[in-house]
Amino acid sequence: MKKLKIAMLAPVEEQVPPKKYGGTELVVYNLTENLVRMGHEVTLFATGDSKTSAKLVTIFPKAIRTLPQAKDMEVRSSLRLLGVGKVLQYLQENKFDMVHNHIGSIFLPFAACIDAPVVTTFHGFLKIPNELEIYKNFADFNYISISLSQRESATAKLNFVSNVYNGIEIEKFNFFPKPKNYFAFLARISPEKGVLQAIEIAKMAGVNLIMAGKVDAVDEEFFREKVKPLIDGKQIKFIGEIGHKEKVELLGNAKGLLAPIQWEEPFGLYFVEAMICGTPVIANRRGSVAEIVIDGKTGFIVNDVKEAAAKVKDIEKISRLACHNHVKNNFSAEKMTQEYLKAYEKILEKSKNKKVV
Repeated sequence: MKKLKIAMLAPVEEQVPPKKYGGTELVVYNLTENLVRMGHEVTLFATGDSKTSAKLVTIFPKAIRTLPQAKDMEVRSSLRLLGVGKVLQYLQENKFDMVHNHIGSIFLPFAACIDAPVVTTFHGFLKIPNELEIYKNFADFNYISISLSQRESATAKLNFVSNVYNGIEIEKFNFFPKPKNYFAFLARISPEKGVLQAIEIAKMAGVNLIMAGKVDAVDEEFFREKVKPLIDGKQIKFIGEIGHKEKVELLGNAKGLLAPIQWEEPFGLYFVEAMICGTPVIANRRGSVAEIVIDGKTGFIVNDVKEAAAKVKDIEKISRLACHNHVKNNFSAEKMTQEYLKAYEKILEKSKNKKVV
């Protein structure tokens, strides 16, 4: 395949890579760095505090989540739209072989205004009403899912050109053969991530739980009223938002990761991050879980809190090395990048044939 000139559109909520929480931004970083290593010319559209080997086009000086005015979610939406305007202007003035959209539906109405093929990777749920209205109007555009289950959430018939699982930089994680005496919870502290259920499981099973994660503005009341009263600092601990090094230590030293998700998770990057460290995952049978976790081999897939608490007692039956090897073989950043290149090739071939006609 020839070397490509690629425009990579990252969300402006967080910097790339994120200092702490930010699954999409981490995936964008891993993909961008691997494409650059393979010799492709990549331009990353992101915030000015981002770090990359690619050419960086600054959309905002720093992550908009850190701006005081972005506490107001309507203002944050306006900032995102202003960001799209800056991206569009640059794309109209510069030529690219491929534009890879990671900022979702907000970019699609303007995609036809640029002279390059565009592909959109879905990183979230496909049933949000305002976004669905846009997807329905651009159903024939090029889309990539991050799990097959994610496609099931789309009520519109969309043109999926590929499914590409998220990948991590394996060498940035350590393998922990012998865990310490606690379970971990690592996710955004929100109802859909199952933080309350994780606490319930830990108490029911009589095990220690260390929780880490970001409390976003929309979840501050939920955390204050529902979660915080359950944190005793002994059996149930909360250590807040953590960086990569702390994340590896938290996950690797845990007996298991509790992930009783309450929504159709499109791809749980933290499932993969736990397993590469050797840590089994106990997760609800929802969303992409069955595509990432092998039930009985790299963790347990459960239906409710009671079943999860019972499986906590069986966690030592899971081989930590099997967890590590499963991720190494299936969810590396290198494999993800190769799959994206295949998708680009398919789209470029289709685009070339259209022009010939």
